[in-house]
Amino acid sequence: MHSINYFNTLIAPPDDCKAVAKVPEKAGSIAQLQYAMIMDAPLTHTSDDVLVAVTGTRKDVPRDEWDDLKKDLFSKGQPCFRASPLVKTHGWAIYSDRAGRVELVDPTSGRFAALETDLETAKVMGMRNQRR
Repeated sequence: MHSINYFNTLIAPPDDCKAVAKVPEKAGSIAQLQYAMIMDAPLTHTSDDVLVAVTGTRKDVPRDEWDDLKKDLFSKGQPCFRASPLVKTHGWAIYSDRAGRVELVDPTSGRFAALETDLETAKVMGMRNQRR
């Protein structure tokens, strides 16, 4: 079974992202649902958890069927948070701790600076919006 979880990794917004830590406004959008879930409970959910919950919510899958949804989703590869609209267009960084649980980080914050200079934290860039 596939997974999109990262561990002890900071995903930074791509250099072509025009926003910086912008709160998604469109109700029911992928970005807004991801934002709400992660901000309401930072370092509680993994990327896999967020993907399943957002997909289940958007497709009106009853919560008691999310285990089956997860098996179906991860029977094939899924885009990771490097491709999330939170990173690509809203300018958030996403940190995954050692257990794979995620939190949103404002790239202008001291928290981001500390993670960026932490030698034990892996750093990856979010996917660019446009080809070079």
